[in-house]
Amino acid sequence: MSEQVAPPSAPQAAQPDPAPQADPAAPAPQADPAAPAASPVEPAAKGSGGRKALGIIGAVVVFLVVAGLKFGLGTAIGSFLNKDETAEAKAGDCIAELPAVTGTEERSVSSAEVVKCTSTEAVYTVVGRVEDQTEAQAKSGQACEQYIKPGEDGYVFYNIAPGGKGYLLCLTKKA
Repeated sequence: MSEQVAPPSAPQAAQPDPAPQADPAAPAPQADPAAPAASPVEPAAKGSGGRKALGIIGAVVVFLVVAGLKFGLGTAIGSFLNKDETAEAKAGDCIAELPAVTGTEERSVSSAEVVKCTSTEAVYTVVGRVEDQTEAQAKSGQACEQYIKPGEDGYVFYNIAPGGKGYLLCLTKKA
């Protein structure tokens, strides 16, 4: 016995009628050229093709994320999300409270911000700004010597990526 599947005869039919059993000796019936060809394999092919495409896209996204993190995209995104509030500071601006330091001590700061000098939050005054400094130059503090008066406590605030160049701010305690 052979079984055949044929498309529904009318577009309104919800399910095709089961095909009558054919005599194995009889010639196979000819398909109606006007009727759409049935392809029971198509839905499975589309589904698996879609899954393959999603798998490929997922692999590409994972690769881009890993490559971005390895080659600095993470730093760029982090800089965008954690904007450096002091990047535009200039002489005459004021900075809010920073961790206390003495001598050659250094402290990391994560939330420095420029505030109005009339604000009660203003603790430091920017007396100078120096560009294109390396981390070693910033740590030496020599670039700020010209901005700090003799006998005045001076502070150096900088934001420089390791191995790169950046700016430093020369600060004094607000009077």
